[in-house]
Amino acid sequence: MKPETVAQHCLSLPDGTEDFPFGPQPAVYKTGGKIFALLAEDADPPRVSLKLPPDEVEALKAQYPATVLPGYHLNKRHWVTVLLEGDLDDEEILTLIDASHETVIQAIPKTRRPPSAR
Repeated sequence: MKPETVAQHCLSLPDGTEDFPFGPQPAVYKTGGKIFALLAEDADPPRVSLKLPPDEVEALKAQYPATVLPGYHLNKRHWVTVLLEGDLDDEEILTLIDASHETVIQAIPKTRRPPSAR
């Protein structure tokens, strides 16, 4: 999957915003002010880090050990780093991005959620 596709998809999600708080890389995608994805386009291979429920994190790491890695510089219980050139096809990666977005939205109190996600 191309990093541009990941970026476009993240921005297409409800209240999806892009920020660069750490410099030019990684691109940070947020919803409701909370991070749901970090895209490292300059990594070799390119990768995206996503926040998921702990049981999904463990299952993905076990099923795709060469492609789904513990979250790089992130809480390994909740975050995975997915190589964009690996065992997962494009549709699976987009589904994981959606799941990360939903995981973050659900953790935001309803009164603070973006209007498009209530």
